[in-house]
Amino acid sequence: MTTTTPAAPARPGAGAVLPPLRIGPITVDTPVVLAPMAGVTNAAFRRLCRESGAGLYVAEMLTSRALVERSPESFRIISFAPDEVPRSVQVYGVDPATVGAAVRMLVEEDLADHVDLNFGCPVPKVTRRGGGAVLPWKRDLFSAIVHAAVDAARPSGVPVTVKMRKGIDEEHLTYVEAGLTAQDAGVAAVALHGRTAADYYSGTADWDAIATLKEAVTDIPVLGNGDIWSAEDALAMVAHTGCDGVVVGRGCQGRPWLFADLAAAFAGSDVRIRPGLGEVAQVVRRHAELMVEHFGDESKALREMRKHMAWYLKGYVVGGEARAALGLVSSMADLDDRLAALDLTQPYPGEAAEGQRGRAGSPKRPILPYGWLDSRELSEEFRRDLHEAELSVSGG
Repeated sequence: MTTTTPAAPARPGAGAVLPPLRIGPITVDTPVVLAPMAGVTNAAFRRLCRESGAGLYVAEMLTSRALVERSPESFRIISFAPDEVPRSVQVYGVDPATVGAAVRMLVEEDLADHVDLNFGCPVPKVTRRGGGAVLPWKRDLFSAIVHAAVDAARPSGVPVTVKMRKGIDEEHLTYVEAGLTAQDAGVAAVALHGRTAADYYSGTADWDAIATLKEAVTDIPVLGNGDIWSAEDALAMVAHTGCDGVVVGRGCQGRPWLFADLAAAFAGSDVRIRPGLGEVAQVVRRHAELMVEHFGDESKALREMRKHMAWYLKGYVVGGEARAALGLVSSMADLDDRLAALDLTQPYPGEAAEGQRGRAGSPKRPILPYGWLDSRELSEEFRRDLHEAELSVSGG
């Protein structure tokens, strides 16, 4: 982690836990993927993660429609630093033609080296349109979208992957069938979040489901996602499921140095980053600088930083007033003043800083299009409505 005290040299371990992850022509030496998270995994945060460790870092999700329509926001989302290789983009859509056009645009205009398809988002604004985690229920639609993306990317040799959940709920599981369909369509890898759309982020991720998918899908890598809060969790998931790599989402929020821990763990080392509050403050300051550079607007950048403060400060003795003030910073000068007022001599607090980031929430009944569960096939009525179902904004 370049912004904190350098870690001690890694002590030799038992050797690499897994071989490098191969996604089509792309080799990822440390088999770790940063999950796209709306409002989090922008170029600034990805750079912090890349400076800390190794892996594949995916940009925020964007809609196929927004990309095809060349919205300025979609191009901001897929802005990559010159040294950010491979450039990884996640696309969401419910219309095969629009998804295919978006992927074709990405590869023909050399805007991405890897395209991931989102079938895992559980938020209502996506599922009510039949998208995200509920889309694989319509097996013909799922197949058509995946084939359209793979066919569009194939001439340029850009690999396409799929990220999904177990299904809509425990009575409507789709992940094994979807994984096999994706494999047959020619995707380079599949990733499974071990929760249903109804689970949202609650409870415990079902690692047994990841193991089941790994047993079924044998020709391409299977990646596991869900409840990886530490390097030890990643190793435990691999041991439990046999997966070929892991996808890390909320576990790295406020902890970009987690990727240093993951790189060490997968190399067989027990070295871990344990920053004191002074080191954390340096990372926060660096993050804010990169956000200003990314947005080109100090006020907007600092507003975007606010959500990160609670994640960075988890477990440290800061006090409610200071936490609230840091959650309202509006300028770099304000941030510097607030950070300087903290007791920056505090050591790493241990277990208090570990574990879940943010709120898990509770299970939620997925909001579905009317009649969505009546059939596994797409009705003509739904087919006609597809062109209106694409959201014109990114996120989720």
